Amino acid sequence: MKVLLEEKIINSVKEKEELFRSLLVHSKIKAIRSFGLWMALEFDSFETNKKVIDHCIENGVMTDWFLFAPNCLRISPPLIISKEQITEACNKILNAIS
Repeated sequence: MKVLLEEKIINSVKEKEELFRSLLVHSKIKAIRSFGLWMALEFDSFETNKKVIDHCIENGVMTDWFLFAPNCLRISPPLIISKEQITEACNKILNAIS
């Protein structure tokens, strides 16, 4: 916790969360729920979500669904993720959705 505070990583989490939210805009995303960088993208069904997840994994974005919400894609990057990495991941997620 001391390192997180000293490196000001916690202060940048909200900014990174907002970047994810601003980039992840698609008509197939029903909702985005988040708490910092723990995020869930909600789709219409497990089948849609599974296709997106499989495509993401094939293209280097590690993700999964929630056991209690199988129609939601899980995003939980490390706190040190860069803005460039966020943009790259979001582009791959949007490509998978399309």
